Amino acid sequence: MGSVVLGTRQHALRVIVVDDGSEDQTSDIAKLAGAQVIVHPSNQGKGVALKTGFHAAHDADIIVTLDSDGQHRPEEIPKLLEPILKGEADVVNGSRYLNGNGKETPGYRRMGQNVLDIATNLSSGDLNITDSQSGFRAFAGHTLPIFRFHRKNYTIESEMLIEAANAGLRIKEVEINTTYGEENHHKENPIRHGVSVLVQLLQDMEFNRPLYYFTIPGVILIVIGMLLGVYFFDRYLHGTLNFYPTLGASILVLFGSFMGFTGLILHSVSRMIWRAMGK
Repeated sequence: MGSVVLGTRQHALRVIVVDDGSEDQTSDIAKLAGAQVIVHPSNQGKGVALKTGFHAAHDADIIVTLDSDGQHRPEEIPKLLEPILKGEADVVNGSRYLNGNGKETPGYRRMGQNVLDIATNLSSGDLNITDSQSGFRAFAGHTLPIFRFHRKNYTIESEMLIEAANAGLRIKEVEINTTYGEENHHKENPIRHGVSVLVQLLQDMEFNRPLYYFTIPGVILIVIGMLLGVYFFDRYLHGTLNFYPTLGASILVLFGSFMGFTGLILHSVSRMIWRAMGK
């Protein structure tokens, strides 16, 4: 913690540390290193910690977020600032995997990251992010009102990217390096953590991208049902009646049609809402 604060102070006018209910000496070490410390009496999750930090830095021209466990390198902060200072981006995402990098990431973690990246990109519709779970980011000050901080846990990383994309902000990725060690691992089981984030992303997709959530699966069910129906009808013409399988195929077509129309209706409603909001 102390080295992260000291390194960050070399590239920032102010360093804010949000102590989210830790039981160690985080606050004392951060204060000694010269940081402004805000303490949560109990652990409330990363989303709440980011909300607290953003509120404290509401008057900043640029806000940079990074983890305090030594995973991110403070000396790379200028790389994230540059696109904003040049007027090329509103949000800069530090990516561990840009240009095929990230080979030091454990394989099982990278596989989970790929799934979460795809879900985040689909939910936003306009993103092509290679590291949706990165905590090393830079935000232009004018972007702060965009973020609502609904999610309390690590899903906040994807939520912020989706909100930025939906608001039409310019998002750019820059390559960053990462240091992995035992202290960098989440306390939560990585598989359980990944599944929980994916489930919440899919829940968000239900509202953000109903065509992906409802219509596409519905069309797939319709196609499967129709193919099965043709197969069973052919069997019937050859003297074999498969009543229950045929009924099942019909139910697939009906259920798929219901899902497809639901997605189309929700998509139309969401487009109307976005147009009414001027976005």
